[in-house]
Amino acid sequence: MYPKTRMRRLRRDILRPIFTETRLSPEAFCLPLFFDEAAKEEVPISSMPGQVRYPLSAAEPLAKTLYAEGVRSVILFGIPREKDACATQAFAEDGVIQRAVSAMKAAEPRLVVITDLCACEYTSHGHCGIIREGELDNDESLLLMQKIAVSQAKAGADMVAPSCMLDGMVSAIREALDYEGFSNIPIMSYSTKFASSLYGPFREAADSGFSFGDRQSYQMNPANAREAFRESELDAEEGADILMVKPATFYLDVLADIHSLGLPVAAYHVSGEYAMIKAAAANGWIDEKKVVMEAMTSIKRAGADLIITYYTRDILRWLNE
Repeated sequence: MYPKTRMRRLRRDILRPIFTETRLSPEAFCLPLFFDEAAKEEVPISSMPGQVRYPLSAAEPLAKTLYAEGVRSVILFGIPREKDACATQAFAEDGVIQRAVSAMKAAEPRLVVITDLCACEYTSHGHCGIIREGELDNDESLLLMQKIAVSQAKAGADMVAPSCMLDGMVSAIREALDYEGFSNIPIMSYSTKFASSLYGPFREAADSGFSFGDRQSYQMNPANAREAFRESELDAEEGADILMVKPATFYLDVLADIHSLGLPVAAYHVSGEYAMIKAAAANGWIDEKKVVMEAMTSIKRAGADLIITYYTRDILRWLNE
């Protein structure tokens, strides 16, 4: 007796591409970029090989280069020259991100420029809002996020992406944008952002380490799947246009659940995920290209419509090989 159903039939080299269920396309990838107001030239990020902090002078040529390479969207993070307790440089008209956005959009209007909307890179204490008596003041911090959102929209951002994980952040930002005439600007909410151990390299890249405590009171407990779903569900109810899960590969179960809410979903393949692959590849333990493409396929398969990854430029090159 031999099997009538032979799953291997469709795995032959000539047939396998036709029946591939999950496909990666250039538009599915978004590249994070760091702009350092004090930098005069590119500053390598030691914990993220191949990644740099860019000076503001690089914004225009970089926009043109990236679009020519096939990059269709970027998300910007800023490192200001000066910080204070109230993150005033985060919403300054001449702030580092505001200037970077304006320059990139002027140079290449077709490039989708998304702005990370938070305060941790701009506060002297490193937390994601206003601190009162040693605690993050949620509601006062919402007022700060409103100011930042409007300033980024005025600079020309195509989309804002609040990452502060404050309660009510989406409705507050939506209200401010609509009031100022930016009802067409979508909100990509970091709706389920875990208090992960994988953010270490990013804190070097964005100079966003905190001076005391931690962020566990406003970021998600990695052990809680139901709460994670509820966080995204609430942001959807508040008017988020896109939801996000961060990090990506450690939380594919959560990503798949949130995809069921019916909104577009982004996944952030974070600095630690990038650094681990880079380190293993540098030691010859893995094939970097194959592991990256397998990771991206798994994220896409779980339900991500957009994948934010530092590997974007490499992936686009590999897709064209």
